[in-house]
Amino acid sequence: MKKKVVALGLTAGLMMSPVFSPEALGAPNVSEKVNFSKNTGTPQFISGKLTKASTNDPETIVYDYLMEKQKAFKFKGDSKLSFKVTEKRKDDLGFTYLRIQQVYKGTPVYGAVLTAHVNKEGVLTALSGAPATNLDQKQNLKQTKKLSKKEAVSAGEKDLVAHVGSQPDYEFAPKSDSVIYMKDGEGHYAYLVNYNFLAPEPGNWNYFVDAVTGDILGKVNELHEAKGVGGGKPGGGGGPGSGGTDAVGSGTGVLGDTKSLNTYLSSSTYYLQDRTRGGGVFTYDAGNRTRLPGSLWADSDNLFNASYDAAAVDAHYYAGQTYDYYADTHNRNSYDGNGAALNSTVHYGRNYNNAFWNGQQMVYGDGDGSTFVALSGGLDVVAHELTHAVTDTTADLIYQNESGAINESMSDIFGTLVEYDTNNNPDWEIGEDIYTPNQGGDALRSMSDPAKYGDPDHYSVRYTGTQDNGGVHINSGIGNKAAYLLSQGGTHYGVKVTGIGTDKTGAIYYRALTQYLTPSSNFSQLRSAAVQSATDLYGAGSAEVASVNAAYNAVGVN
Repeated sequence: MKKKVVALGLTAGLMMSPVFSPEALGAPNVSEKVNFSKNTGTPQFISGKLTKASTNDPETIVYDYLMEKQKAFKFKGDSKLSFKVTEKRKDDLGFTYLRIQQVYKGTPVYGAVLTAHVNKEGVLTALSGAPATNLDQKQNLKQTKKLSKKEAVSAGEKDLVAHVGSQPDYEFAPKSDSVIYMKDGEGHYAYLVNYNFLAPEPGNWNYFVDAVTGDILGKVNELHEAKGVGGGKPGGGGGPGSGGTDAVGSGTGVLGDTKSLNTYLSSSTYYLQDRTRGGGVFTYDAGNRTRLPGSLWADSDNLFNASYDAAAVDAHYYAGQTYDYYADTHNRNSYDGNGAALNSTVHYGRNYNNAFWNGQQMVYGDGDGSTFVALSGGLDVVAHELTHAVTDTTADLIYQNESGAINESMSDIFGTLVEYDTNNNPDWEIGEDIYTPNQGGDALRSMSDPAKYGDPDHYSVRYTGTQDNGGVHINSGIGNKAAYLLSQGGTHYGVKVTGIGTDKTGAIYYRALTQYLTPSSNFSQLRSAAVQSATDLYGAGSAEVASVNAAYNAVGVN
């Protein structure tokens, strides 16, 4: 395994080529652009003037369009019974954005999510996502469920125990939901069972258990995504009571720099609790144990200068800086957009060479002093982990194969953009500040030159094996190189790209992540999402759109 695979916390399918063929959809408007899936033959991204102006509500406009294109999308019956709107909001450009879940006889189809955009004139301008096809013809869906949710939990657990070596110590009880799971073109009634645990090793596993046979249809460790429910287990120490006051302290970080810290004074004790940002920023001490969240960090004099304080100082400060980036640049209130508290735990385990988002909070090891120093000492690491949470509450990219590589790339992109935003020694390397402290000039990954660490920088040389969840860290190099070229410019594989800078790059990728990407998006859909986002922001004929297209040409993504 390569080093970036080992460092999980820093851390598909066929290529789908765009086809500009409005006739295939029976479309009356020749400006309509359609990206077809070579796997299913159905559209996976459509943009243009898809409907006439209308005074109908956006839901009706989308449902009517889907009914009109029923043959192209390969479903039968009323579109309102096959698709359910799960989110609706207006964005700052005046579009009404809809997120839509495909269902079959009331059961959600796992990963089959669409997004739709309707403009101020009531015109549908984009439809992103590929629904499952011909569900009415799937023989397995004519069978009757035989397993109960409890039996499904037991079936998945048996396999899980064999995989991790012992009975996990769950952070909360395994959760089971009914889904339609697609495998090898066949649909299955299944239970999606989530197992979230820290011992014998951290895991946030999703199992798909056949509801008829009890077979394990699939499994994936979604450690970086917020899939769980409820809070982490309480640790040893309590927190402040009511009636305290906000304060400002200072501390010394992992790399020896001094930082100002928002704290909270209660009963003569200062806590690393920042009440000035959303639902608050809280930093905890695991005390080198593996229970979360641990004790809320406490100090008597509001000076956090001891060596043991350093990891907490950086975790607290950098979580605040990441919050500020999303709030000030993208008008996003915390990772979920609704002011969720940012909880971080440091000193997790002993010599733990990792950092991760476990579905509830950020967790940072101290490193062993050779491979890593305390991982919270890297701003791009902290912003990377928090971006996993942003991804989970927006595109919800499945952490496997191409969608997982896009998930990782988004965290690298925004980890880097936060460095630029704060002018914190910004570069296009990932984890360079906390990796191999006794060796200079290296990093976990390079966005400017992914091949430097053995990662692909072009789709033609992508990793197609099963390790690393199908190459989620490895293949992130493809998306990373495209983002680097878009921002900084350059010539790659003979394709010249004109850079547009970090600010515009961030705006395009934020819009793509939060409004166009869906759980099962592949690299081709990422290109379409980025092009459409640039079109929305800067216009169809803009230099920004031209640069996006050039960047993806340069990395071989059509």
